[in-house]
Amino acid sequence: MLRDISRNVPQVDAVATIIAQTAPDIIAIQGVDWDMDRLGLLALRDAISNAGHHFSYVFAHRPNAGLMTPFDLDGNGITGEPRDAQGYGRFSGQGGMAILSRWPIDEHSVQDFSDLLWRDLPNAQMPYVNNAPFPSKEVHAVQRLSSTGHWVVPIHTPHGPISMLTFDATPPVFDGPEDRNGLRNADEITFWAKFMDQEIGRPINTPFVILGNANLDSTKGQGRHHAIRTLLTHPMLQDPMRQTQAHGTDTVDWTDPVPGDMRVDYVLPARSLRVVASGVVWPSQHTHAALSLATIQTASRHRLVWVDLKY
Repeated sequence: MLRDISRNVPQVDAVATIIAQTAPDIIAIQGVDWDMDRLGLLALRDAISNAGHHFSYVFAHRPNAGLMTPFDLDGNGITGEPRDAQGYGRFSGQGGMAILSRWPIDEHSVQDFSDLLWRDLPNAQMPYVNNAPFPSKEVHAVQRLSSTGHWVVPIHTPHGPISMLTFDATPPVFDGPEDRNGLRNADEITFWAKFMDQEIGRPINTPFVILGNANLDSTKGQGRHHAIRTLLTHPMLQDPMRQTQAHGTDTVDWTDPVPGDMRVDYVLPARSLRVVASGVVWPSQHTHAALSLATIQTASRHRLVWVDLKY
């Protein structure tokens, strides 16, 4: 990623332009390569600044993406492949996530659940074949829940503190009849319900927002749809999206007709916050008409989801 930013790859300019045009106070980004000194993230922040919108603070921890293990995690009989890392990746940090903010990030109070073992999630649903752990009991003993990470990141805004609960779940596909990825995707989403219900982690006393890529639509495509439906209807959350645009609430432009456009990216505020407006940046959305079709398509298949909030 750092190489591409330094070479002015068109995708970098497109991402920077979209973020600068929408001008969020806080943004969570997925698919951001991680490095120890945050050089890539800082370079991305500078590209956004050059496009017209500056973030004073950035945050990223090492993700599980590309964190290699000596085990055959996907059960194909081969070790050392990208799917044998704790989260898919050809190198440690490939396709991580980050938060950028105009306001101070309280890094000392961050809760990072990236090292939580999958089996330690209350009522975890891990894969079994013929009543035996898949692919092995040794894998079940080391497999982490998060394919990328689960973070609770407090931010001090001029209006009061707020916490960002962010994640990037594995796609519920690219596996076999054991449904390893489908089960993991569902439990990565379910984690947030467990957190809000105080079954895991430290309670937070600030308003919060769950935001990130769940990689799951509530009705379309593969996956265990009940997981995202349960999160969308959790009594502590509100779903700010409305069917007010040509693409409805879809957030990703996948190949038609299969898998097709879906809603897989979410910004879900706590009920204690007031939603002023919300939307998804598609080319047809009049509020972001300055963004061309080419820019939006070059940036990503995923569309930027935004919500304006008040205390």
